[in-house]
Amino acid sequence: MTVKLDFEECLKDSPRFRADIEVVQNDVSELETRLDKVRHMHRIHLHALRQKKKYRNLFSLSLPFLSSRDVRRFKDVRKEFERSSECLERAQERNAQAPRGKVHEVEEASNALLNARRSFRAEALDYVLEVRMNAGVLIKRGNDIHLKINICVWRMTSASVSVQQHTQFVLNAAREKRDMEQRHAAVKKKVSNGIAMEGYLYKRASNAFKTWSRRWFSIQKNQLVYQKKFKDQPTVVVDDLRLCTVKPSTENERRFCFEVVSPSKCCLLQADSDRQQQAWISAVQNSIASAFQERREDPHRGGGGGGGADQESEGCKALEEVQAIPGNKQCCDCGEPGPDWASINLGITLCIICSGIHRSLGVHFSKVRSLTLDSWEPELVKLMCELGNTVINRIYEARIDEITIKKPHASSPRGDKESWIRSKYVEKKFIQKLPETGRNPLLRRSSARRNRATTQDRTVQRPPIKPKPNRATLPRSTEEDLSGLHPGALLYRSAALQNFPVMADALAHGADVNWVNVAEESSTPLIQAVSANALAACEFLLQNGANVNQVDSNGRGPLHHATILGHTGLVCLFLKRGADYNARDKNQKDPITIAVDNANADIVTLLRIAKMNKEMREMDGAFGQSGDDTYHDIFRDFSHMASNNPEKLKRRSADPKS
Repeated sequence: MTVKLDFEECLKDSPRFRADIEVVQNDVSELETRLDKVRHMHRIHLHALRQKKKYRNLFSLSLPFLSSRDVRRFKDVRKEFERSSECLERAQERNAQAPRGKVHEVEEASNALLNARRSFRAEALDYVLEVRMNAGVLIKRGNDIHLKINICVWRMTSASVSVQQHTQFVLNAAREKRDMEQRHAAVKKKVSNGIAMEGYLYKRASNAFKTWSRRWFSIQKNQLVYQKKFKDQPTVVVDDLRLCTVKPSTENERRFCFEVVSPSKCCLLQADSDRQQQAWISAVQNSIASAFQERREDPHRGGGGGGGADQESEGCKALEEVQAIPGNKQCCDCGEPGPDWASINLGITLCIICSGIHRSLGVHFSKVRSLTLDSWEPELVKLMCELGNTVINRIYEARIDEITIKKPHASSPRGDKESWIRSKYVEKKFIQKLPETGRNPLLRRSSARRNRATTQDRTVQRPPIKPKPNRATLPRSTEEDLSGLHPGALLYRSAALQNFPVMADALAHGADVNWVNVAEESSTPLIQAVSANALAACEFLLQNGANVNQVDSNGRGPLHHATILGHTGLVCLFLKRGADYNARDKNQKDPITIAVDNANADIVTLLRIAKMNKEMREMDGAFGQSGDDTYHDIFRDFSHMASNNPEKLKRRSADPKS
């Protein structure tokens, strides 16, 4: 059998080539051990062979063809290959560390790398040629001779060995030879796995030392992965190339660097030359485009109950609606145009770099979602359209003119953006400070009216709030003066008024989203929003951590109140967010009983379907489906109707006695 190594893999010095070479070297080492055993056997049984002419001929013919000189030549070529490989590795490290500002060092390192690469390729090709021409033949002959000698030895000792032992001995030798051949056959098999680009890159670690390591990177199956050795499991840098972007990096002293940025991480890589850097950037960009194209052409994509085309259409519609809000066509934090990411609890749009920083803050600060790749529920789109970058920056950057910190721009380093975002949303350095007594004038009546006017001028027009007959304590007019309220009370009042800018301002100033108004039956901001049938306001509170099962002094949670008032859209929303449909109030009535008493068929249907779906999942156990398609279809239809055609849903305008 002739061992065949790929010359292309040899020139790239890929992990696959190194793995093939390692197998060959192990086999040659094993062959050398076998030769030692053969020589030992030859010395022991030489006197016996003199009496048997055919055995003497076997040894005299076989051994010269497989002398130690053949193995020694192979080892000498391998030694030269390893020496040149070490020289190349040192030249690559020197070239990578050469600072861009020192022209003399850069020139010396580049020339040294060029010479080392030429020398390595020459030695590597010689080594591969030696393997293909001689090593395979040596290994095959060694296996054949080993088998013949084993049979020969058995024949010499046949007087003391049974026929059964002889048969087993021959089978073992044949099996050993076959296993060796299969190993080489496996080495020869080359699987591409749809690799779009591969090669060595330096990768900077994310630890405190920021060390650089040389790894074999490849783009395959819409992922960027790397590995140290061929047998290692590839480490995934980017799970989905559609979620990342790539750009050159000049923020450090090393040359030929580029960044692959995703919402979850930023990976800094370094090529060996400017040409390789451009090739990798182009390859990543082309793979991103290909990933989007494959998604558009794949007829099987999309979630349960809805086709991929519908999901993509909804994603485009969400992007258009959200970006149409004032300020949303630029990233909220750095101003980069065309942002296609969003923070759904803040109600802002972000570029991919800022979205990654937001994601690193944790979901208690910012919940990041893609405007183009993720599915968008209609209530989330409605919420995003109620806020926007202009409104949120008016709150979180209220004191930007009073401070010396400069806001980053689109081309600013990632570190500057991260520092700004943490100062803005975590430390809240730029919001208007609360005075010791009362609210800041920003939220007095005139400002509240101005903020509401800004919101109502948008595409989604909101009807005036009508006070509920049984809610005498609720504000009777949207013109109520909200000054003087602390953040919790401010959130409580503004939730009933559906005043999103004021709600966002209250949360920015530390309002407890589950604040309890003891004077009004221990009601919460979420229950206040239910009373106003404010779907987007409820979603806003839920996205900011409101407890969907927190009850008032009557034992009624948001789901109870939505059922009593006949707000079908809110019932649908709360069930999707995990509301307990079995919870009983002080009258021992659960939402299903209340809906039946009120003869609200839509709400009864929703509650019973949710209950049935949960029971079916529990019956299926740990291996059951995550949800029934019919269940998701029905709830999706109700969500769309509640957001886009609320007049089609049955409502009750009064609170029946229950």
